[in-house]
Amino acid sequence: MKKVGLIVNPIAGMGGKVGLKGTDGIYILDKAMRMGAAPEAPAKALKALEKLLPVKDRLLIVTCSGNMGQIQAENLGFRTNIVYWSKGPSTNSDDTKLGAKGIMEKGVDLLLFVGGDGTARDVYESVGNKQLALGIPAGVKIYSPVYANTPEKAGELALLYLTGKNITVKEEEVVDIDEEAFRNDMVRTQLYGYLKVPVDKKFMQNEKAPTPLSEEATQMAIALDIIDHMEKDLCYIIGPGTTTRAIMQALNLPYTLLGVDVVMNREIIKKDASERDLLYYASLYPSKLILTPTGGQGYLLGRGNQQISSEVVKKIRKENIIIVSTNNKIIELRGKPLLVYTGDKKTDEMLKGYYRVKTGYEMEMMYRVGIG
Repeated sequence: MKKVGLIVNPIAGMGGKVGLKGTDGIYILDKAMRMGAAPEAPAKALKALEKLLPVKDRLLIVTCSGNMGQIQAENLGFRTNIVYWSKGPSTNSDDTKLGAKGIMEKGVDLLLFVGGDGTARDVYESVGNKQLALGIPAGVKIYSPVYANTPEKAGELALLYLTGKNITVKEEEVVDIDEEAFRNDMVRTQLYGYLKVPVDKKFMQNEKAPTPLSEEATQMAIALDIIDHMEKDLCYIIGPGTTTRAIMQALNLPYTLLGVDVVMNREIIKKDASERDLLYYASLYPSKLILTPTGGQGYLLGRGNQQISSEVVKKIRKENIIIVSTNNKIIELRGKPLLVYTGDKKTDEMLKGYYRVKTGYEMEMMYRVGIG
């Protein structure tokens, strides 16, 4: 009998679709809920656990009460041992820390945790590098390479490890950003420590790499190409990133580096838009979506831009997606595809294929997009 720890941060990622760039702090959570945010982490926990169903009878899930893991595990028929009881439906950082500590004390073979960088930080503070752990991505901020690419990949990697396959174990960085600065378009990352994780490059994400300053000229060339081809009365939804930021700078418009902005006729019509805003504008006007991949990871959708949901993508349609990237970002991928993970399998399948990627002024390359 193998023991698997499971801790779910049920509020992780709730601020993403409503444009709040995280859910740290009770006031932000309250604001996200007033804006219509719904929990997504519990569903992502289920996606990972489903991959362990082939060995369900040989596993004991050591977990926390309610939506912190118990409900997801028992809904799939796993045997559970509840070692921490949260005080209510809303959980916080202390619940994660106490839950992780209680799980580790039971001597689990692997601790699975569902959340973002804040959750990874809480887990690290409780277990250090004494406990083998693996992150299931559900948060807005996922810079730490302790997470698998997707919930499904986390489940697949956990299954391989638990069934005795030869999986490398190494220490990976736990990093987090200042969320308040993040909401003001500033990225301030800090290293908090190292978690011991099972590693396989097919399943794990890279640490996010910033775009070097030397690429500013290339970004501006891409921006000018986009602007020169902008059509009248067409709505342009511009995703986050330094490459897309250059478009807003060239237009001399206010922008959010880490949010989603909406432009029409070279004027800003919505700054820092939520999913609801994007659905509204995409329903009202013919629209195009401009995306750039995250440096080092290659994600177009599913990392820090949850406002651009599967529903938004379906409304805009695949043929109206414009991908922009500097050559260096493409080179960093070493032939691996750009990635999408909207959480909806049909949408992700629809998005697969080859796209023209703008890499300079009137310069393009064909590049493949796959599922994260």
